[in-house]
Amino acid sequence: MKIIKLTAFAAALFLTSQIHAATGDIVIPKDDMSSTVKFYSTQIDGIKIEVLALKASDGTIRTAFNTCQICYGSGRGYYRQSGAVLICQNCGNRFMLDQVEKIKGGCNPVPISAKNKKEDSKNIIISRDFLAKNKELFRNWRR
Repeated sequence: MKIIKLTAFAAALFLTSQIHAATGDIVIPKDDMSSTVKFYSTQIDGIKIEVLALKASDGTIRTAFNTCQICYGSGRGYYRQSGAVLICQNCGNRFMLDQVEKIKGGCNPVPISAKNKKEDSKNIIISRDFLAKNKELFRNWRR
C-alpha cells in the first residue's frame, strides 16, 4: 500500500511538470503564496527568465519579472528579499513588497499586470508568449 501511495504521488508530480513543460507557461500555485517571495523560472531561446510572486499585506498575489526596470542591462539587476523589502543586487535600491506590481518605472521590479496573466481559483498562469516578448530583459542576466 505504501508503494502505491508513493507511486501515485510521483505520478501526480510528473503530470504537473509535464503540463507546465508542454505549454511553457509559468504556473504559480496560489496556495504556495506568502509574504516570502517565491521565484519561478523558465528558459526561452536559451535565455533564463525569472518571475517573482508573493502575497501582499492586503492578501492579493503580486507578480513581477525578477529584474529591475533600470538595471536589467547590467546583468545584476535582480532582487533578493530582506524582511519586507526587495533589494536590487546592482544598485541597492530597496523596494517595499507591497509595491510589487503597483509601481512602474524607476529602479523597481518589472510588473506583470492582470492583463498579462490568467488566474483561476488555484493558479496564476503567465503565458510563454508573454514571457517570450520580455526575454530581452534577461539577456545579460547573471543570477
